[in-house]
Amino acid sequence: MSTEPSTPPGTGPADEAGDHVHVSIVLPCYNEQDHVVDEVERICKAMDNSGKSYELLAFDDCSTDDTLARLRDAEPRFPNMRVIPFQHNSGSGTIRRIGSQTARGDIVVWTDADMTYPNERIPELVEILDTDPTVDQVVGSRTSEEGSHKALRVPAKWFIRKVAERLTNTRIPDLNSGLRAFRREVSLPYLRLLPPGFSCVTTITIAFLSNQHPVRYVPIDYAKRAGKSKFKFFKDAYRYILQVLRMVMYFNPLKVLMPPALWLIGIGLAKGVYDMIVHFGYFANNTIMIFVTGLIIGSMALLADLIVRSRGDT
Repeated sequence: MSTEPSTPPGTGPADEAGDHVHVSIVLPCYNEQDHVVDEVERICKAMDNSGKSYELLAFDDCSTDDTLARLRDAEPRFPNMRVIPFQHNSGSGTIRRIGSQTARGDIVVWTDADMTYPNERIPELVEILDTDPTVDQVVGSRTSEEGSHKALRVPAKWFIRKVAERLTNTRIPDLNSGLRAFRREVSLPYLRLLPPGFSCVTTITIAFLSNQHPVRYVPIDYAKRAGKSKFKFFKDAYRYILQVLRMVMYFNPLKVLMPPALWLIGIGLAKGVYDMIVHFGYFANNTIMIFVTGLIIGSMALLADLIVRSRGDT
């Protein structure tokens, strides 16, 4: 019998066959040539020091600058990094979906390559999942807002976050942080729901919360991004709102549809009482329309809820 000490699960270098690692880090890269190698070095140094086995999946999203060339040049220096080029620009959500589906690790980490997130703290997020089996996702909750269009983004994000909190009955310190770690096995049923753009991080948050998967928030600093922002305020804010409503409809349609249905039914009944008092025996057309609309929306809510509960992924 061998007397060699065994390696604890999730620690030490990945095996030579590359069959399994403990952590998979998905890094979308688009036009980040001036700092992408610095970001890769920061991530790999932190993970190497942690002793956890890992892979870094660096996806080049069809960059128009030298991002891919810089990654290829750096690849020999970082044996745990795999550079994966896309043939056309697909969006960070598509990269994160594909990266999470193909990841070999038990834990998947999402982050960005723009130097905004403290990626040296990735092992800290992973360690929380390793030591606390009751937590399924750890999110880096930003303590400040440093993005472009700050005067518009802060109130818009606050409003969207409050809508999400109301619909999920959960306090959400940061709805769309790009730095997070989660258990891959738990995430698999929800990856197909990820949209191609920035709102993928919102989607995975709401998916976990709506299905009672515990999420822990860890305060992090958020730096001014390096390079040019890809965020387009009006288009992306609109998508955020739609995605929040879409996700809650997918998991709990009663939360979205039943309140307006009950309001319309109540208004219709009150208006009907008024009509009976003022015009005995006569109901105005708008009274009937309001009441029937409430009944229709309420019926749709119940039908949607029945469909949700009959699915096998909730």
